[in-house]
Amino acid sequence: MTDAQLRLDHHRILVVEDEGMIALDLAQALENLGAEVVGPAADIKSARALLADARSPISIAILDINLRGELVFPLADELRARQTPFMFASAYEHPMLPPHFASVPIWGKPLDTAAFARALAGLLANRPKPANRR
Repeated sequence: MTDAQLRLDHHRILVVEDEGMIALDLAQALENLGAEVVGPAADIKSARALLADARSPISIAILDINLRGELVFPLADELRARQTPFMFASAYEHPMLPPHFASVPIWGKPLDTAAFARALAGLLANRPKPANRR
């Protein structure tokens, strides 16, 4: 992929991550690629509030699987119902996923930002870009 294809301009990305430093590093990496970061949210309740308050659609969500003991799967179900793509992030080498999430990409933490950017660009490449906001 070219550098231009690795850009995330015009994309709004929801970050759900309970570890503050990881959330900030991830948000900064996404912003450096041109994305508008929504969040980060440290729990499902906060993520739902961000989704409810969103002024334009979310392009993709990055979901930490375990949020201080609370599994993120109910939020993932909601995103799937909204037809919002998402990917999981986990510090566990082989996290247990419900069978209906078997095809969802999982990224290990800490994230390799270059590889992560390519994965996001690939997931978003075939989706229409949201209309420009004024």
